[in-house]
Amino acid sequence: MLDIRVLFWDVGGVLLTNAWDHDERNLATDRFHLEKDEFESRHKAYVQSFEEGCISLDEYLQRTLFGQPRAFSPEEFKQFMFSLSKPRSDVLEIARNLREKYLMGTINNESRELNQYRIETFGLAEYFDVFVTSCFVGLRKPDERIYRLALDLTHKSPEECCFIDDRSVNVDAAARIGMRAILLNSAEQLKGSLATNGVEI
Repeated sequence: MLDIRVLFWDVGGVLLTNAWDHDERNLATDRFHLEKDEFESRHKAYVQSFEEGCISLDEYLQRTLFGQPRAFSPEEFKQFMFSLSKPRSDVLEIARNLREKYLMGTINNESRELNQYRIETFGLAEYFDVFVTSCFVGLRKPDERIYRLALDLTHKSPEECCFIDDRSVNVDAAARIGMRAILLNSAEQLKGSLATNGVEI
């Protein structure tokens, strides 16, 4: 078996809290007194374009919320969205300890403005050499093409790469193309799973 040379990480739910998932949208629904079913219906119609970088955050908000007058401004809503991102310090510490030993990358689904905010706010460019993010590459997990693109960008074989995610559907997709893949449950479990795969922390 080849040694691991690249570690690919999901961001939302692994290194940081999720950016704009169910829980975050529920918080926004409560905070801004939105009609949940209507908002969720519009979100589902545009989330793929949003996360694949085809529409901006402003366009997403115009299409999902601001097609009618609101008691709050788009800027207020955006600031609330940004404020929801928090670090998962225990997992970030593991990544920090590995960044000098391994080529490090992300494979994550995220819209452009939220992704850039999170990279800058939490210093992720200090941890990672490449960001294979849906908004940059126009592909989303669990589409196997995004994992294959990550391999092409790093010039490594699947057997030399390990992928970490908190969702089984994404882990399964990575495993199907031959990557070693870890489903994250906790920081301690991650340490053990990395060690099992020969990754020295």
